[in-house]
Amino acid sequence: MLTTAQVIAAHTDLDAEESAQLERLVDEWGLLADLSFSDLILWVPDVDDNVFWAAAQLRPNTGPTALEDDVVGDDIFYDPEHLVTEAYLSREISRTSGNKLNAGIPVDVVAIPIVRSGRCIGVVEMHTNRMGVRAPGALEDSYLDAANKIVDMMFRGEYPMAGAPTVPWLSPRVGDGMIYADRRGFVTFASPNALSAFRHLGLSGDLEGESLTAVVRELIPGHNRAPVERPLLQRKLVAHEVDLEGEGEISLRLRILPITDEKGPAGQLVLVRDVSELRERERQLVTKDATIREIHHRVKNNLQTVAALLRLQSRRIQSPPAKEALQDAMKRVQSIALVHEILSQQFDGAVAFDEIADRLMGMVAEAAVVGNSVTVKREGSFGRVPAEVATNLSLVLTELCQNAVEHGFPGRRGQVLVEPVREGSELVVEVSNDGLPLPLGFDLNKTDSLGLSIVVTLVHDMGGSFTLATPPGRWTVATVRIPLAPPEGHRRG
Repeated sequence: MLTTAQVIAAHTDLDAEESAQLERLVDEWGLLADLSFSDLILWVPDVDDNVFWAAAQLRPNTGPTALEDDVVGDDIFYDPEHLVTEAYLSREISRTSGNKLNAGIPVDVVAIPIVRSGRCIGVVEMHTNRMGVRAPGALEDSYLDAANKIVDMMFRGEYPMAGAPTVPWLSPRVGDGMIYADRRGFVTFASPNALSAFRHLGLSGDLEGESLTAVVRELIPGHNRAPVERPLLQRKLVAHEVDLEGEGEISLRLRILPITDEKGPAGQLVLVRDVSELRERERQLVTKDATIREIHHRVKNNLQTVAALLRLQSRRIQSPPAKEALQDAMKRVQSIALVHEILSQQFDGAVAFDEIADRLMGMVAEAAVVGNSVTVKREGSFGRVPAEVATNLSLVLTELCQNAVEHGFPGRRGQVLVEPVREGSELVVEVSNDGLPLPLGFDLNKTDSLGLSIVVTLVHDMGGSFTLATPPGRWTVATVRIPLAPPEGHRRG
């Protein structure tokens, strides 16, 4: 489906500010859809203002849809009788005179022009399925009364208002609980869900007829009240979201929306959601993340201790081959420790691998037999790499760079180049050097190099492939290909 921005860019001459205003409206119009039990369509005028394009559409969560099909991308073409055209030309709210039939279903239609700086930049069309409208009652009447107030504010350019935008996974919605308070702050309506939420917080009586600010003062401790009281008492047209933290880890989320009429502030619409369970899950996740980071930190410390022991042991050994073997083992342990150090600072299961790669390459260059005569550098980015891949990849990169430095440049100057690139869902890493070519008849499958054997094994465990070759007239290139998502049926060893 096309986005609102795409439709606006393709068909209108609206400027960036006007486009942003409409996108903000679409972000916030779910409140109107749910209060009015209506489908909403945003129509924007073409460069030829006899044509309108459907830029966005939303169905209500509180009632049946009046529109079975998606209309985004459709147009109204030279139809002066259409309600959208009427609202656009008159700059007034237009309504059907009676229930019109849509696919045999009686539907009420309202068109609201969106006028900014004297220019109509769009029309919101509301379609209400009258056949599926819920039986009249206090809840339904209050919803519709609030919807009419929102429509009037939208027409006057006062909705959506400034302030905190809704957060889709956290912000309260109409069905979670709704409270309406008059301009004095006294509750004139509280839905059953809203009342249940406040009872969960500790309310023993009713909300209707009570001052919402006074209720909050009674239910929550003084040091927690201020962030809630301020938006409840303020008279600015600013939307707020606040948390009520009660005893026993009970938490309510409130979205406070000032309501206006032609005379100014007229009350407040407060949406309420009990987020106690959500907050408990967040606390559990924070604890889990902290535990995982602490484990990585301890593993890193233990590995660094192992590396230090290997270094001490290598200094006491006189045999050059044994000393070299211990030093190689120390570097491998250090490369794994580096990954755990980075993971101990992360909040998710992926790491930005560029930092790890740069530190590994610096470690290899500093420890090279030929000193600083060989440079090791990176061109390109690894991006974010899953944690389960990062450890193996760090060892692979260390071995390839170490192998290139030690075997490609016996007493010579030169450079090793590491070039990572993403190709779809695959990470491709080329480690090339301008040193000596591979020996004639080199066969990767028959090599007795421990480092290359480690690379082959680790790359295979990651479900990838590895090649090493010196093309005629070119640098020696080691190529590693690793799928970021393991192929189906493949299990890492």
